[in-house]
Amino acid sequence: MRRNPSKRSIDATPEFQHAGCKTPRIVRGSAPTPSIGLTLSTSSQRPLQGDAALVRAIGVFALAAAVINSTIGGGIFRMPGALAAQVGSAAPLSLVVGAFAIIPIALCFAAAGSRTHATGGPYTYVSVAFGPFLGFVAGALMWISHVASSAGVAASFAQQVANLEPAFGTPGARAAFIIGTYALLFVLNAFGVRLGARAVATLATIKLAPLVLLVLGGLAFVDWSAVSFSPADVPSIGALGGSLVLVMFAYSGMETALVPSGEFSDPAKNVPRATVVAILLVVALYLGLQIVGQGVLGPALATSPIPLADTAGKLFYAGRTLLLATACVSMGGFLLGNLLGSSRLLFALGRDGYLPSIYGRVSASHRVPLMGLATHAGLACFLAVRGSFDALAAVSGGAICVVYGVVALAAWRLQRMGVAERGAPFRMPGGALVPLIAAGIMTAILFTLKGDEWRAIAISLAVLVAVYAVLHALRRGHAPASPPGA
Repeated sequence: MRRNPSKRSIDATPEFQHAGCKTPRIVRGSAPTPSIGLTLSTSSQRPLQGDAALVRAIGVFALAAAVINSTIGGGIFRMPGALAAQVGSAAPLSLVVGAFAIIPIALCFAAAGSRTHATGGPYTYVSVAFGPFLGFVAGALMWISHVASSAGVAASFAQQVANLEPAFGTPGARAAFIIGTYALLFVLNAFGVRLGARAVATLATIKLAPLVLLVLGGLAFVDWSAVSFSPADVPSIGALGGSLVLVMFAYSGMETALVPSGEFSDPAKNVPRATVVAILLVVALYLGLQIVGQGVLGPALATSPIPLADTAGKLFYAGRTLLLATACVSMGGFLLGNLLGSSRLLFALGRDGYLPSIYGRVSASHRVPLMGLATHAGLACFLAVRGSFDALAAVSGGAICVVYGVVALAAWRLQRMGVAERGAPFRMPGGALVPLIAAGIMTAILFTLKGDEWRAIAISLAVLVAVYAVLHALRRGHAPASPPGA
């Protein structure tokens, strides 16, 4: 029997196959979940809506590359100098302490991501565990943080390019470069998740190679007297706390890569593997670069604006230029991964009615959320052209710590309730032990924030609560239509 070519058949994933289904399958328990309604179009010219319209094309290698790419962005090229300025020769100790903080968080993300497969990342995890209000706050805080970080990296990207080619140093050329960069990022993502994921994996490989070579080649030239892991060499507890905020900001990024859960293949198996492996590699690379930078440059590391480039320049001819070029590739890869993940967060909020329904639709041709891509790219581009967001770095890091702490508690609750979808989920050892450790560490780091940084987070939360109240009232009067066949 020949199928009518003017019709399109979209097969929903298993949890959406029964008529009117709006929630993922839950094993041994029940919990409030994001509303995942489907509105599938039969016309190839109309957009598709809901997670079942997405393509599950991101495997374990692409996901691990996305986590690495989202974490190792522009910050790694400035972090060694910033940490050395904060805690001196004991900077490697900050990275080790930060690793003990981020690894439990990674385990919590792995557990939550293996149990809830709908697009949204932390927004979905928290919504399923604690209800839509906390889910909305977590998702909105994360998106705002990512818009600011994207804009800041883009501004730094333009500065790096200007160092390589002075013609880009004028205001007009700088603005044109930033606009062109975001236009290219939008195009790469608009032509399908496979192209975007492959581009992320390619850029991750390109940027990692010079950094790994710098570590391997530089270890032989390290003056170990300039490197310390001793707590006695930390100037003060306040300095250590401030450095940990920077470390958590540097280590953050996995939450962005895990947002497109609706496009992961076999998430129950691939999310835990990719997350844990990627974070371990990230920690090892940061620690290696810090040791080489301190061992080669010594006290000069703390005052260098481009510490990795200066380290490479001291080790071999043309090293400075190579690392500047690597920084550009790294920042481009970060921006691409940031747009890929954060646009799916807007998709999830639109899918569940917290944003206009157009955000919950995907294009018929390539199944990507064009409105989310355009909004995130457009706002980040505008902010990047206007200037840098360096002053918001600590606030952004604090907001991410809040999200991480809530996700840790959500992972424990999801495991305790027995929430699961397809496949056997990752189970954290020790029950509540790992989530409580992770949440406790995040709370301790938050107490190192300054008063003005706390006020900025409190004001942001107050605005988000007001937005939630307005949107919730609008949703009550405009319930989403039932899916076909309901």
